[in-house]
Amino acid sequence: MIIMINGAFGVGKTTVSHLLKEKIENSMIFDPEEVGFLLRDTVPHEVRYEEENTDDFQDFVLWKVVTVQLAEHLISHYKVNLIVPMTIYQKDNFHYIFNGFKNIDENTYHFCLKASKDTIYERLLKRGEKEGNWCFQQTEKCLQAFENGSFREYINTENINENEVVSKIMECINDSTKRLCISE
Repeated sequence: MIIMINGAFGVGKTTVSHLLKEKIENSMIFDPEEVGFLLRDTVPHEVRYEEENTDDFQDFVLWKVVTVQLAEHLISHYKVNLIVPMTIYQKDNFHYIFNGFKNIDENTYHFCLKASKDTIYERLLKRGEKEGNWCFQQTEKCLQAFENGSFREYINTENINENEVVSKIMECINDSTKRLCISE
């Protein structure tokens, strides 16, 4: 099983993922951001395509490809369920990764956590981010991207705690007969 936890930076993906790991046997967290760090540290600027010379991992062409391939190898080698927290707001990347994961494991779920900009800013500050840094700068474009309905099940985290979010996800996973488990 693969569970993708998506949403803007600061919405609660990592916290929810760690709580899910406690509830789902034989699971591990696979963070595609680590793939991005690897690519950023490995591929010199002069070798990158022009569109890859940004501060966003999603602009690396190889990021989505390596993310799917590494997930496949993790599952086949370690026989684990993957919990994947990552902000994936670019639709093409999302579809590539989601469909790639579905080809690896039919039991692939995607949940997009949502909250207001003010709540996200508050959560970013609470986790120690400096106001106006890169995460803050990404909030608006993430919120706009997630508004169009292309990102499957949505969970509004505005007025519920992390355990309630996990309960909603677990309910959906345990009732796989539902086509859309959660919508907003």
